[in-house]
This record gives sequence, C-alpha cells and structure tokens, in this order.
Amino acid sequence: MNQPWHELLEWWFGPSTIAVEAAGARSKLWFGKRDSQDAEARERFGGWVEQALAGQLLEWREHPEGWLALTLLLDQLPRMIYRDDPRGYSGDALAQQYVQAGVAQGLDLQLAPIQRVFIYLVLEHAEDLRLQDQAVAAFVGLFDQAPQAEQALFADYLDYAERHHRIIARFQRFPHRNKVLGRPSTEQEQLFLQEPGSGF
Repeated sequence: MNQPWHELLEWWFGPSTIAVEAAGARSKLWFGKRDSQDAEARERFGGWVEQALAGQLLEWREHPEGWLALTLLLDQLPRMIYRDDPRGYSGDALAQQYVQAGVAQGLDLQLAPIQRVFIYLVLEHAEDLRLQDQAVAAFVGLFDQAPQAEQALFADYLDYAERHHRIIARFQRFPHRNKVLGRPSTEQEQLFLQEPGSGF
C-alpha cells in the first residue's frame, strides 16, 4: 500500500533514485526559481506544508522515507511556496531538530545518496556553524562514497556546502536573507552582497 508521502517523493525525485538520473530530471525543480513550480508546490502540497509547520505529521518520522518527506515539507517547499517571504524559513528550526534526531538514529543511511542530499541541505541552510560543520562532513561522506560516474555531481554539492560554511563562519548568518527577514545589513555584508554568488 502506498504511503501518503509517496506522491511528494515521486514529484520531487522522479521515477529514479539513481543520483545522476534524478538530478538530470529534477535539478530545475530543486534549484530553479519558476512561478509555475512554486504554484504547483502550493497547490499540491501546501496543506501538508501547513500541517508540518504546525508540528503535525510526526508519525512520518517513524519511516526513513516519511522522515525525508517531512523534511522536504519543512525545508524545501516553504522556500518555494513562500518565496521572498519570511515564512520561507519558518520550518528551518523544526527541520533541523528532526534531521539531527533522525541522523542520530541512522535514518539517513537507509536512504539513497541523492535523497540524503536533501536531509543534509537542512544543515547547510542553518545559520549555525556547528550544523554547518556537520553539513560539510556529510557531503564529504557522500562524495567519498560516490561511484566514479557520480563524483562530479557530488563534488558540486560538496562545493556548495563549503561555500555556505564559509559564509556562516564569516558572518554567523546568511546576508542574502537579511532583506526578506527585515534584518539590517552591516557594511561588510552590504559589500559582500555585491559580489557574484553571494546569494543562493
């Protein structure tokens, strides 16, 4: 019997959990910014996002794939549904809590490597250097375990993790979020934001 979260995972990853196939089919959904994708996320999964943000769907954490789906509802989908809105980050704290608990239980090791990327992205999104350390270590692990045909893909994910880490080590927060969150930027942050690649 299909679990409720299968619809979300199929939409997010496509029919394959082979990393290069899933990334080839879904990278534009994962990392693109398209109004049509945001609208589809809102229409199909907005209700689940609201439930997840309210601390519901907790039973999903009992299954590795359910835990992954709940993580997506808290971390990835709010960034689409509430793009350029403070609510886009409103699930981060819960996502970090659930991810750390699940990793401690080894749930991540029961997922395919490409699925684990979206568990570790929660740590990469954290404005917390300790969690950034964990993110980089996790992506190093994925790269080290990747078959040769997938090393370039996982090297790219590791590079992004290291770039996020450097920003938090320098500023203790992501300056590109300041405008959306209503935080004043320091002079150093303003200079940084003028640099190519300062935002994600």
